[in-house]
Amino acid sequence: MSAADATTTATATTKATTTATGLAGAAAGGAATSGPIRGWAWRFFWSEVRLIAGRRRNQAGLAVLALVPVVIAFAVKASAPRPGRGPDFLSSITSNGLFVALTALTAEIAMFLPLAIAMLCGDAIAGEANQGTLRYLLTVPVTRTRLLAVKFASLVFGALWGVTLVAVTGVLVGALLFGVGPMTTLSGSQLEFVPALGRLGLVVLYLTACLASLAALGLFVSTLTEQPMAATITVMIVVILSWVLDGVPQVAWLHPWLIVHEWMSFGDFLRDPVSLDSAGRGLLVALGYAVVFLAAAWARLLGKDVTS
Repeated sequence: MSAADATTTATATTKATTTATGLAGAAAGGAATSGPIRGWAWRFFWSEVRLIAGRRRNQAGLAVLALVPVVIAFAVKASAPRPGRGPDFLSSITSNGLFVALTALTAEIAMFLPLAIAMLCGDAIAGEANQGTLRYLLTVPVTRTRLLAVKFASLVFGALWGVTLVAVTGVLVGALLFGVGPMTTLSGSQLEFVPALGRLGLVVLYLTACLASLAALGLFVSTLTEQPMAATITVMIVVILSWVLDGVPQVAWLHPWLIVHEWMSFGDFLRDPVSLDSAGRGLLVALGYAVVFLAAAWARLLGKDVTS
C-alpha cells in the first residue's frame, strides 16, 4: 500500500469513527433527555442533511438546478416565443413571472431533478459501503431499519430542497424580468398572486412526492452495490427507459405503471377548481413504488454483509 493510499484510508477511518462517536453521543443524549425521536434520530437526520449539503458535487448540482430558470427567463426576455411554439407555460412567461418557475420545473423534472436524486441515492448506502463507513454507523445504537428510515427521510428532504430551489429561483427571476400579478389558470380563470403562490406550492409538493418514489427505488439499488456511480447510472437508466416507453403508443397498457407517467400531471393543480384525476393517480403510483422498493431495500439491507 502506498503512502497516499494509507493516508486516504486513515482519513476515511477517522471520519467514520468521528461520525460513529457523534451518533453514539446523540443516541445517549436523546435517550436521556428527549426520547428517541427528538434525540438521536433528529440529530442523525440533520447530520445526513449537513453531509448532503456539504458535498461539493451536490452544491454544484444545486447551482445547475438554480441556473436553469435563470437561463429560461433571460432567453425569453431576449426573444419572446412565437405563438403556438413551445409549452403553454413558456408562451405565458411574458404575461406573468410565475410561469418561469412552472416552465423550469417542466424542463427539469424530465432529467435534471431525477439526476440529482440519483446522485444522492448512490451516496446513501453504496457510498457509505464504498468508503467503509457503513459498518461504523451500525456499531452504534442504530439499527438497520432506523438507518434506512433516516437515509430515506434525508433523500426526501433533498428532493424537496431541489424542487423548492427551482421554484423559488424561477419566481424571483420571473418577478424581476416580467413582474407578477393575477395568474391565468389552465381553466381560464384568474388567481390573485398569493393564491397562485399556493398553487405553486402544491406543485412543489407533488413533484417532491414523485421524486420520493424515485428515491425509494434508488435506495434499493444502492443496497445492491458498493459503487455509488453504478447505483446512480442504474437509477438514471430506469428513468430514461421509463420516459422512452411512456412515449411509445404500442405499450400504452404499460404507461399507467411507469414511475414517470404522471410526473407532468402537476398541471392539475393549476386548474380552477383543482383537479386530482391525473395527479391523484400519480400520487397513488408514487406511493406504490415507495412502499415496494422501501420494503425491498429493507429486506436487502437486513441481509447485507457490512463487516468486510
